[in-house]
Amino acid sequence: MQAYRAPRWLAGSGLVGGNVQTIWPALYSRVHPDRRAGPVSYLRERWDSPDGDFIDLDFLPAEPDARVAHRPVPAPLLVLFHGLEGSSQSHYSRAFALWAHSRGWDFVVPHFRGCSGELNRAPRTYFSGDHAEVDWILRRLALRRPGPMLAVGVSLGGNMLLRWAQEAAEDASRIVRAVAAVSSPVDLTAVSESINRGFNKQVYTRMFLASLKPKALAKLQQFPNLADAEAIRRSEDFLAYDNAFTAPIHGFADARDYWARCSAKPHLRHMRDVPALVLNARNDPFIPASCLPTRGEVGPAVTLWQPHEGGHVGFPAGSFPGHVADLPQAVGAWLQQHL
Repeated sequence: MQAYRAPRWLAGSGLVGGNVQTIWPALYSRVHPDRRAGPVSYLRERWDSPDGDFIDLDFLPAEPDARVAHRPVPAPLLVLFHGLEGSSQSHYSRAFALWAHSRGWDFVVPHFRGCSGELNRAPRTYFSGDHAEVDWILRRLALRRPGPMLAVGVSLGGNMLLRWAQEAAEDASRIVRAVAAVSSPVDLTAVSESINRGFNKQVYTRMFLASLKPKALAKLQQFPNLADAEAIRRSEDFLAYDNAFTAPIHGFADARDYWARCSAKPHLRHMRDVPALVLNARNDPFIPASCLPTRGEVGPAVTLWQPHEGGHVGFPAGSFPGHVADLPQAVGAWLQQHL
């Protein structure tokens, strides 16, 4: 994947290529090269959280015969933490699910609070540095099954996963064998400033806020004094939205304090316990290449893949209309090395 090149029919230079390699796979590409591959049918579990809330997890267990055929037994578990306003039905989630299933692995997508189709009960929701939530989820998964566990986080979920590995330090390697972060905003300030400008603001920011703002306002129906409803309604970029909602309800002074304290990049140099893959395309329209970590800015446990193409969680492959199966194939193969 570090040498990834987009198919010729979806190639493009600079931000043009980055945008088409982001938008087309999310909307039109298949999640598997086989056109006959059907939808992913998950088994849902609801967990009550320690603070009186709940999360929903969607599991795809391995087939019993696949467990035996692929060894080892018990099957490994691949945990995927989705991106901003994502879910188990996001194109990348389904692609990873099918890859894991083909290997005889168990697979699960824990939904962040409010992302499973039902508003959560507590005042809090989720945010880019919520390593405590990741810690609770992974430790509970580790307690309930004997097999090895690996974790991948996509976009926001990847930054959260890296922050967890950084905070857990030695404990992380006792819980998971390896982690991978795909298209993750490890420098939240640079990414937030980038997505709040020009085409990004008109397309991506507008799309995200169209989902986030109604949820925030619904949260204020539950807890009327939680935040300033009018400020949420007026917000047209992430600086305004995070100032109005994300930062105050999660204990940050303001948006910039939130971005600074939750970014994984400053802590990458200290990672030496659990193997971590950090994959970012250099033409990602959300994440400027100039803010990506360099080899000198990361610890010995970190592997950097920074192909020149791929967009944001795109990496399409194959003939028109393409598929996104090469991404889980490459990332999964890297993870598998650490079993």
